Amino acid sequence: MVTFLAKLPAQRKAWAILSASCFALLAAALFFQYQLGLEPCVKCIYQRTAVLAIGLAALIPLFAPQLLITRVLGFAGWLVASIWGWLIAREHLEIQNSENSWFIVCDTFPNFPSWMPLHEWFPNFFAAPGQCGEIDWQFIGLSMPGWMQVIFATYTIIGVAVLLARLVKFKTV
Repeated sequence: MVTFLAKLPAQRKAWAILSASCFALLAAALFFQYQLGLEPCVKCIYQRTAVLAIGLAALIPLFAPQLLITRVLGFAGWLVASIWGWLIAREHLEIQNSENSWFIVCDTFPNFPSWMPLHEWFPNFFAAPGQCGEIDWQFIGLSMPGWMQVIFATYTIIGVAVLLARLVKFKTV
């Protein structure tokens, strides 16, 4: 099992699957937004950005998995974005589960850097008209940020397991 996990980062297919899973999640988010009418809030948009970052980070080693630098950049982007996404999902879930969630107001607009205002460049993808405290959708007792916490935790655990297996087996990333 360790050998299997350790060999994954050197294979294009593994990075392609990681990236494809992220783009499938983004497609699902757009389906929820535009087909089911569920408006994303600022926390949703930040989680969407984290999923996009994981998917884009996986594209780096996809083209040259044999190079150490591409694997390092891929792992760094993957783990930073998945942990950041989990933290945002946790905050979002806390807002939804608070006793007075209607009185907790999150930002009106995403707080992207001034040099990269994604919500202005791509408003159909990064605009945040929804409210953070609303629970418009649930599946098996978990709302959207609850499921995103599970997803980000899964990405993080898999990333750490693959990285540790690689370090143990080959003494390199």
